[in-house]
Formats: sequence, structure tokens, C-alpha cells
Amino acid sequence: MSEQTNVYDASTIQVLEGLEAVRRRPGMYVGGTDIKALHHLIYEVVDNSIDEALAGACNRIDVVIHPDSSVTVQDNGRGIPVDIHPQTGRPALEVVMTTLHAGGKFGGGGYKVSGGLHGVGVSAVNALSEWCEVEVRREGKIYRQRYERGRPVTPVEAIGKAAKGETGTRTTFKFDRSIFKGNIDYKFETLVQRFREMAFVTRGVTIHFRDERSDREMTFYFEGGIRSFVRYLNRSRQALHPVVHAEKEIEHVFIEFALQYTDAFTESVYAFANTINTIDGGTHLTGMRSAITRTLNDYARKAGLLKDSDPNFTGDDTREGLTAIISIKHPDPQFESQTKVKLMNPEVQTFATQVVGEALSTFLEEHPAAAKAIIQKCLTSARARAAARKARDLVIRKSALESLTLPGKLADCSERDPSKAELYIVEGESAGGSAKQGRDRHMQAILPLRGKILNTERARLDKILSNKEIKALISALGTGIGEDFTLDNLRYGRVIIMTDADVDGSHIRTLLLTFFFRYMTPLIEHGHLYIAQPPLYRIAYKNQVRYAYTEADRERILSEIGNGTKVHIQRYKGLGEMNPQQLWETTMDPQTRTLLQVTIEDAAEADRVFSMLMGSEVPPRRRFIQTHAREVRNLDI
Repeated sequence: MSEQTNVYDASTIQVLEGLEAVRRRPGMYVGGTDIKALHHLIYEVVDNSIDEALAGACNRIDVVIHPDSSVTVQDNGRGIPVDIHPQTGRPALEVVMTTLHAGGKFGGGGYKVSGGLHGVGVSAVNALSEWCEVEVRREGKIYRQRYERGRPVTPVEAIGKAAKGETGTRTTFKFDRSIFKGNIDYKFETLVQRFREMAFVTRGVTIHFRDERSDREMTFYFEGGIRSFVRYLNRSRQALHPVVHAEKEIEHVFIEFALQYTDAFTESVYAFANTINTIDGGTHLTGMRSAITRTLNDYARKAGLLKDSDPNFTGDDTREGLTAIISIKHPDPQFESQTKVKLMNPEVQTFATQVVGEALSTFLEEHPAAAKAIIQKCLTSARARAAARKARDLVIRKSALESLTLPGKLADCSERDPSKAELYIVEGESAGGSAKQGRDRHMQAILPLRGKILNTERARLDKILSNKEIKALISALGTGIGEDFTLDNLRYGRVIIMTDADVDGSHIRTLLLTFFFRYMTPLIEHGHLYIAQPPLYRIAYKNQVRYAYTEADRERILSEIGNGTKVHIQRYKGLGEMNPQQLWETTMDPQTRTLLQVTIEDAAEADRVFSMLMGSEVPPRRRFIQTHAREVRNLDI
């Protein structure tokens, strides 16, 4: 037997000092090293300023991205304390910036409620920054300390006098490219969406955001708070009644909600805890939903709008067309993890149910016309859901009778491991033919769609399930749809939309994205949906052929070839113009293709955009087109 060479004794146990743990395992603290985690650095610093606003000590936050991608966040809060910390003997500012699990949010009386709870936020940002400087205005002086990769390189020192009554904290940092590798940088639009949300749920605070890289800026201030948020989300929908709103404090927990029903067929509900968007919901969301269903059932029975023979509305019946926000402020919130995506406090469910139930019941009693419109919406939804259930059962029974046969137009692959299999959803029969011939039959399946699928933003589930193209798509994926959706049955690890590079192709892609966003959201959230990038041009010269995927690509290739060379340029308007070999080389070969992964960075904004672009209200869409008309490139006529 060979001698064991791996030594395992006390000398092999590593102790990571200071913030080294954060630099070694950034995923544990900010979720990774991708672009999402990069934005998380800014969120953590801004969250501290928002906490000052929640404490009533701050009403303005300025965020600036500088040309070198360093970021400054400044607030007019109380300023981080700079006096000597009794336990460590170091200045409090240095302790906060360089020590994990150190902060004023553990019950020391500094904050009544806050979003930062674990004391790792700003110290993690410091650890993952090439350099960081903090200026504190407090007690008539300006103090400063500088850090490099989490380590202090200067003492906390007074560098000047603050203006009379001026207080606050100014943090400037530059992310460390040795940790956040690749060509990634902050996105203006992503940050705008986050700051808009923060301003909505922190009433009375002004957030000013300036991006010096592109000379763009925006300011957010919403006196109406989450009422304004609901109106903003419903700008592209027809509202059935005014916004229902209430706020109340129960046992030191502040509950606020706003809701409004519209003519939409889907639900838009968002939950916040201490200004943090809890994307996986939690007890506050559960409490609000159950209160809405129970209150509507009670009112409908009492008003005679639900007959004795009618069953009660289910939660699904009362969610159709509902836009609602619930925001709670809790002195000791319990989250599922450091990323704070789900609230766990059990008492919040009871409080939310009480506040929402009382306010909604009062509204229904005082506004009988609005109440009747809401109940009518629920009745229609219940009937449609029953019809959809029958249609779904029919599909399932038919599949069982046909031994779970797949759609006839699907050219399946031989690979049975979903993680290795891909499904290309292709526009048109001709492109489908080329794709079927050019593909790798072992791992690539092809599903051609005829024409434009149904716009699922304007249709109920029963109508959607009767559409042949959508039925074929649901059957091919194997996941079910809506409330019956399950990723466990997904037959392909990658679902790739491949459409022409023209207006019709863009429309079909948008219709498919609308369907996936509304009825198969987990497919996007878990990274299974992609968009293929076929080339725009084929450039042939001498005995060589090159493909250009953008106008910039085309110009670059032509400049590399030179003016003296005879060049033949072909503009591809459709996938069907490529022969199977060209389609494989440019768009389907895993070694050479380019795929765009579809993600949802901000669900509320995605919801609003889909409603505006694909919904029944024309004026918001017209405004959008007029506003962005000059930005359009390569519009085929």
C-alpha cells in the first residue's frame, strides 16, 4: 500500500485574519464575483445611508460613478462615530470598516430599524475594493481614513472643519479588478431601477444619482411612497379603482401596504422588509395575500355576489390583475440568508393579515362600485381558471392516451440528460429545416414555430392553452405552466430562442419572452433561457469568409481587409437564407456561437415594461416609441 502523502494536522488549519475571508470567499458575502455582485457593493453602502433615513437622521443621498468606475456615496446622516471603541481600543470608524459583524444594528440603540443587520455590508465592500476612503462630518470636524484591499493605510485623522450643523458620511471606493475579473462594469439602468425602488419605499428621502462616465443623472423623490409605486407600475394598465392604502404600527413593527386591481391578467406583487426587496417573499407577503383572499370572499358572500352554490375564491382567483406592494419595518427582522431574499418572522404574517384585512374591508364597504368591479374580476378569473383546468386536464389525458408523445414538428435529440440537451425554438419552417440539418443531433433539438404566437399579455390562461404553437412549446419543455410549472421535469437545460434579425423576428422574440416571463418565470430565474445571436453579414474575400454580428463588427472587418481587396457582402435578413453548414458555424456550434442569457435584474421594472409594450393600453406604448425613436438602428422596412 502506497504511503499517504497528504498531511492533516494542526499546521494545516488556516485562520483567515481580518477581512481576508471576504476576499477568499466573496460569494458568501456579496453573492459572487459577477456583475450582480458588483452592483451589490453599491447597494450595501447605499443601504447604510437608507438606514440613517429610517432613523430620521437623513433626507438626501448622493451617488456618483466617476470616469474610472470608482463610486462615491454621500449622505447627510449622523456620520459614523470616530471616537475610540471601548472593546477594541480603536476608532469606531476603523472598526466598522475593517471588522466583520461590527455595526450599530445589533441592539445598541443606534438604530430602531435597519436593512443592514449582519454587520458585514460596508466592511465586505471595503475588503473587495482596490482602495476605499471614508470622510465623516461630525461634531464640527471632517475626519478621514483610507484603506487598500480592506487594510487601513492611514489613521483616522481630522482634516478640516465642517460647516455649522453639517453631518454625514462620504464613502468612495473602487472595486478590485483582481477579484471582479473580466470586462464588467456598473450599469446605469440597473442602478436607476434599484434607487427608484429605494425612494418609493423610503418616503421623503431624495436619492440623486450621477454617472460621470456617460454624463447621465436622475433624481428620485416620492412623497406618496408605495402608493406612488403602485401607480407607477400601473401606468400602462387600466385601473378598476383608486389605490387602497394603509399603514399601522403593531408592537414596534410598522406595516404599510398599497394595492390596486387593473384589467391585466397577471399579478404584480412586491414585498419589502426594511427597504430591502425580498424577492422570495416571506411572512409579510403570505399575510397580505391571505388577507386579500379572505376579505374578498367575506364581502362577496355578504353582498350576495357569490351564490351559495359557488365555491369560495382561491388565492389564484383573487390575484389576477392585482398590483400590490407591502413594506414592513421591523426592529429585528429574520432573513433566510445574508442576501435577504425572504423574510421569516412568524409574527409579521399575523400583523400583515390584520392591517390589510381591516383596510381592504373598510374600502369595499365605502366604495360599493369599486368592490363590485373587483369581485366581478375575481368571478371572471375563477371561470377562466376552471376552463383552463379542463383544457389542461384534456392536454394531460390526451398525452397519456398517446403515450406522452411530443409535438410532431419537434425534431428531438438523442441525449436524455437535460443538463446536456438544448432546445432551439426557431422561427418558420425554412429556418427550421436548415437548423434540423445543421444541428448536432445528439444534443440539440429543434422546434419550429409557424408565424407569430399569441400575445399572452392580452389573453387568459384558457385561451393560451388552446393555442397550437404554445401547446407544442409546453409539451416540448415538459415543465407545465403557471401554478403547475416545475423545473424538475424540464427536458432541456438550455432553451434558445433563434429568430431572424428583422422586425418580425424581434416581435416573435418579444412574444416568446412575454410568455416565458409571465408563465414560466423560474426558467429565466434559474438561467435556462437564452437568445441566439445569428450574424448580420457574410463577408467573402479571396478564399476567406468572415461573419459580422454587429455593424461595428462589419466596419472592423472591412478596415482589416483593406480598400484594395474585392469584397462580397451579404446581409442576412432571415435564418432561412443560410445553408445548414453556415447556420451551424455561426449560430449553433457551441465552440464558436454567441448566446445571450436572459436574466431578470429587476422584476418590478420588467413587469412594467412588458405591460407597456405588450398590454392593451396604447398611449404609454406610443409615448415610449416617440421617446426612443431616434435611438433605433437597423430598422427593416
